[in-house]
Amino acid sequence: MFAEILIIVALPLLLAVAAGWDIASFTIPNYLTLALVAAFAVFAVAANLSFATTGWHILAGFTGLFIGFTLFALGYIGGGDAKLFAAVVLWLGLKDLLAYALLASVLGGVLTLSLMLLRRYPLPNFLMRQAWLVKLHDPCSGIPYGVALAAGAFFLLPSTEVFRLAAGA
Repeated sequence: MFAEILIIVALPLLLAVAAGWDIASFTIPNYLTLALVAAFAVFAVAANLSFATTGWHILAGFTGLFIGFTLFALGYIGGGDAKLFAAVVLWLGLKDLLAYALLASVLGGVLTLSLMLLRRYPLPNFLMRQAWLVKLHDPCSGIPYGVALAAGAFFLLPSTEVFRLAAGA
């Protein structure tokens, strides 16, 4: 039961906070990523994951970190996004890594195109008092890719192996 609470409440809540933080500040604090990693460790114990299964998830997390920092080094995403990607992949595991990466990429493309389109039009005066909206609307600002990473996890999570593991715990 505790494993289900972690995957149905804690994981989505931490992802939503990370996405909201990214929208507001174009950063994702390290403590949110660390909280996701710590929550997975608690989940692994609560779901009674085998040592081998836990190891595969850890390998997935390191694979996600490698992919994320490669994209960061190429200038495609920020460092916080790279760490968030790795933390989500830690939860999802190797079996769902490709599906998650593809879904997050598509959602990131939709987010990017949407922001590019919205940035072509002036921000209404009543929204100009919100500094975070002004920054989000600025064409020189980046893309809060943590939103796409969180959304990809939300969409994919119910069909993942880790979700089934939580239900069986």
